[in-house]
Amino acid sequence: MPTETFEFQVEARQLLQLMIHSVYSNKDVFLRELVSNASDALDKLRLAALKDDLPGADVSDLHIEIETDDEARTLTVRDNGIGMSYDEVGRLIGTIANSGTAQFAKELREAQDEGGAEGLIGQFGVGFYSGFMVADEMTLVTRHAGEGHGTRWSSRGEGTYTLETVEDAPQGTSVTLHLKPADSDDQLHDYTSAWTIKDIVKRYSDFITWPIRLLPKKTADGTEGADEAEPETLNSMKALWARSREEVSDDEYHELYKHISHDWREPLETIRLQAEGTFEYQALLFVPSHAPHDLYTQGYKRGVQLYVKRVFIMDDCEALLPPYLRFVKGVVDAADLSLNVSREILQQDRHIRMMQRRLTKKILSTVKDMMTSAPDRYATFWREFGSVLKEGLLSDTDNRDALLAVASFAGTHSDDEPTTLAGYVERMKDGQEDIYYLTGESRESIENSPHMEAFRAKGIEVLLLTDPVDEVWVDVVGEFDGKRLRSVAKGEVDLGAEDDTRADEEREKQGEEYAALLGWMKEQLGADIKEVRLSSRLTVSPACIVSDANDLTPALENMYRAMGQEVPAAQRILELNPGHLLVKGLNQAYREREDQTGLAETAELLHGLAVLAEGGRPKEPGRFVKLVADHLERSL
Repeated sequence: MPTETFEFQVEARQLLQLMIHSVYSNKDVFLRELVSNASDALDKLRLAALKDDLPGADVSDLHIEIETDDEARTLTVRDNGIGMSYDEVGRLIGTIANSGTAQFAKELREAQDEGGAEGLIGQFGVGFYSGFMVADEMTLVTRHAGEGHGTRWSSRGEGTYTLETVEDAPQGTSVTLHLKPADSDDQLHDYTSAWTIKDIVKRYSDFITWPIRLLPKKTADGTEGADEAEPETLNSMKALWARSREEVSDDEYHELYKHISHDWREPLETIRLQAEGTFEYQALLFVPSHAPHDLYTQGYKRGVQLYVKRVFIMDDCEALLPPYLRFVKGVVDAADLSLNVSREILQQDRHIRMMQRRLTKKILSTVKDMMTSAPDRYATFWREFGSVLKEGLLSDTDNRDALLAVASFAGTHSDDEPTTLAGYVERMKDGQEDIYYLTGESRESIENSPHMEAFRAKGIEVLLLTDPVDEVWVDVVGEFDGKRLRSVAKGEVDLGAEDDTRADEEREKQGEEYAALLGWMKEQLGADIKEVRLSSRLTVSPACIVSDANDLTPALENMYRAMGQEVPAAQRILELNPGHLLVKGLNQAYREREDQTGLAETAELLHGLAVLAEGGRPKEPGRFVKLVADHLERSL
């Protein structure tokens, strides 16, 4: 076939320029990216051969080669892995990123620092193009294992690339970089130097399980010397999870994390686990230091890498961890699993279920240890992943107690320090039987809610829950340490008084005094409310809206509707503050006036104000605004 020239997609061309000129602060990482790609190709070939998917493939000596040429100023990274077909090269290499390219370019432009930009790279898997940072031209020659011909791809990174079929390509993939001149001021090293290559491979790729061999340089007379006549293996190839803790440095662990997670920041916590007995496996898990941008999106790839006796089986093995731990990255290496497994088989495998239970408990116990031994790291963990961890309170009944033990929440006890449920219980006042909470969009909106007034006046602590999942788990969990979790915005509230007898008499007297007004307001507001009653939770505001003890909150109703579930709107309860001058005046006017048209508008306004105070919106915003304007006009 003749050589064909193609143009990059418009978005891809823009992204390519951004990558070449502004993404990586350390140009050395291009070699890490190319070696990682080569290692993935070898993993895929070994797996395919074990499954007999490629009967003609050569797997006798799988390895990665690096070769340099001083005269031509080229560097070549070569593997004899699975390779790519002509169509795969055009689809995977020619488009840079199949999806998300425009969004990536947008986020890259908005990145304020180089570290942030590097973090974006791994999210889109386009590290191959980092080679253009150090090269004027890149050539890729590849042949898919089992096929008879190969493909050559070439580009100068300026908007076009060429594709052609070649007949003599070896199995695997070879990437040749035509290097730019070395420039120390631009941190552009001499990548034909053997010392430079060895340093980069040792620093970034020592854990790769395949041998990375540096070929001796060629001169006009042959090799440079007898000592360099044979290829030199640069990496240890010993899996970090199989080595004792004393043999591995933190830097090595961190590099492994960066390799498998494509997150170029250091992890927050490293977790090792080795299980022996009837079923043996090793695990090396990492808790990231920040939440990925797509953690809550449907397409987020969760799970850890699964190996069997150091043979790669699959990326993102979802069956090994529950969904609420989807942010955890790492490697699990099992000794007794079948090599020929699928995701469906893994979901039913009893060994996998046993591993999931053990890994989950280990992670939660590590978080609990962080609470006491490293409170700063725990604070970072909970800020980044607390919301997703609370999802487990809904789905994982076996570990619910462990999850509650490591959870912390904002509360009125402190403006800055969150509290655990155990800490809340320790501070409960004498006679207090419930753990009080209020949900809302932000701490500020909750603290300004009318529902908080009586609790603030009496110094009773309230948990301030602002995550959407909080609307759900509090009802599912129900209690902690024998104490009921109770919303201050639901049901009636009786916080007691210094003189209960006197308080009961006062409430009874007020009930008789306001009975007629309450009944009239219920008629005026009609189907909008279930009941109008006097409030014991208000001290400053004239009115508030509450839900019945067993009703769904408006926020929860909206969540269900957003998920496509139809739920009937629950009638709410309007509570009036009998000590507020507006309510007192309304009651007096109701008893004295014969014409109650204006009072009906005031009752409607009072209800609308209560709805606004809890973050809702009046049923008819336009009418509500007109009523407010009319009343303001009459007051001037």
